[in-house]
Amino acid sequence: MSVRPMLLKGGRVVDPGQGIDGELDVLLVEGMVARVGLDLEAPEGTVVEECGGRMVTPGLVDVHVHLREPGGEHKESIATGTRAAAAGGFTAVCAMPNTDPVIDSPATVGFVAAMAREAGHCRVYPVGALSVGQKGERLTEIGELVQAGAVAITDDGSPVMDSGLMRKALEYAQAFDIPVADHPEDLSLSRDGVMNEGLVSARLGLPGKPNASEDVHVVRDLLVAELTGGRLHLQHVSTRLAVDAIRQAKDRGVRVTAEAAPHHLLLTDEEVSGYRTDAKMNPPLRTADDRAAVVQGLLDGTLDTLATDHAPHHYEEKEQAFADAPFGIVGLETALGLMLTHFVASGKMECSTLVERMSLQPARAFGLPGGTLSEGHPGDVTVIDPARRWTVDPRDFHSRGRNTPFTGWELRGRAVLTVVGGRVTHRLEESELG
Repeated sequence: MSVRPMLLKGGRVVDPGQGIDGELDVLLVEGMVARVGLDLEAPEGTVVEECGGRMVTPGLVDVHVHLREPGGEHKESIATGTRAAAAGGFTAVCAMPNTDPVIDSPATVGFVAAMAREAGHCRVYPVGALSVGQKGERLTEIGELVQAGAVAITDDGSPVMDSGLMRKALEYAQAFDIPVADHPEDLSLSRDGVMNEGLVSARLGLPGKPNASEDVHVVRDLLVAELTGGRLHLQHVSTRLAVDAIRQAKDRGVRVTAEAAPHHLLLTDEEVSGYRTDAKMNPPLRTADDRAAVVQGLLDGTLDTLATDHAPHHYEEKEQAFADAPFGIVGLETALGLMLTHFVASGKMECSTLVERMSLQPARAFGLPGGTLSEGHPGDVTVIDPARRWTVDPRDFHSRGRNTPFTGWELRGRAVLTVVGGRVTHRLEESELG
């Protein structure tokens, strides 16, 4: 089906990949970027979107999302998760493989891709399991997964405890030039923990996960990546030592990219006080010192990628006692507003840096199309109203998940238009302006 040309007119175009930050037009033709410039002329029949007073950026990319389908549709479906992504300004997401069944075969990779195409809200790039059944015992057929459409491999949700298996994964993945992503956690140190180990956990009487459980695993992964020369991607980094280790590894030339998540940038383990299950996540919220280190890592590029780790759960699951409730929070619909409010508007971060962390670098880390408005690239665009004020209310989410610690937060800045392949997949309606 053909798509009409679109002219995004008069917005502040922020495209760090091209060093662009100024008032320009963006012309999309046949679903691709045709031109960026001043006072562009458009072909007959072009759809014109007036973008004055708004930012126009390459479509946002989230490389760490749990869509739950197949098998967890009571928590989220590919349709609802991608609708939430579009509402949050994301034009592409990478779907984690810890579903039921696990995404460890070409058939399950193909299923996710097909369901995403049917939904049509944003691009979905399946991530295949690193090990069969995510059991940490035997490598999946990486080549077959890649041929079916997988863009990376990971056992996310289950850290790769076997160093030899991690070495094999990093070696084999090089043949397909894909990253190996890992959830860094030494289970022998953290297995029974339900929050950060520290003063707050002691006060609440809850078993904790010590920083060392992440630190040991991060250092192990970095050393194995250095040994093999493979592409390593470290997920949701949360500790000071881990940030320092990644910084040093990058200085040595290790091929590593790494994520920061909004919740680790903005919250500490004090949020768990009152046994709030919406503040229960893995890795857990850490101390103020760790939070400051993660912030610095994002600002200086040590943590080059912002990712939400969007993890929806049914409300009844989160209503259980703290120790029994599942880990995870939703993030697709709040990430942009949180970052614009608490980093850009506060002066901690430039707009171009935020776009780089939320679009250009995620695309580069996983070798995805997009991340730039360069001519000939996909017509994936996010239009943002930086002045739009709104209050986080989970009842308004498009996601089936309502599990967020940010309920009631007053934010400034929101995606008002999301364009994927030249088609509008989300437009903020007047009824959603609260």
